[in-house]
Amino acid sequence: MSDKHFDSPVFVRTGEHLVQEIASLHDALDFLHEWPASLQGPIYETALRASYRAHDGLIPIDVARSAFVGFAKSARILEELSGPLPWMGHATSGRGDLTA
Repeated sequence: MSDKHFDSPVFVRTGEHLVQEIASLHDALDFLHEWPASLQGPIYETALRASYRAHDGLIPIDVARSAFVGFAKSARILEELSGPLPWMGHATSGRGDLTA
């Protein structure tokens, strides 16, 4: 499957302190395929169908991303991250120098 990246990633909570980045259709489809069958419903089905349709070029990728965000919101796993991400350093030299 070719990797079609989202304009910006979606972050979902996968555990109490774990957050997963969903950056592409491939990531979204992997996540959706692993979602428990007992928790699937119409919003899940919409996100899955939109992801497949975007992969096939039938709808824009941003529509599939929006459907995935809607699913994540309905499942209460969407993480709204703002500001610098905790695992990103603050390089001041612009060279990514990690020596402090």
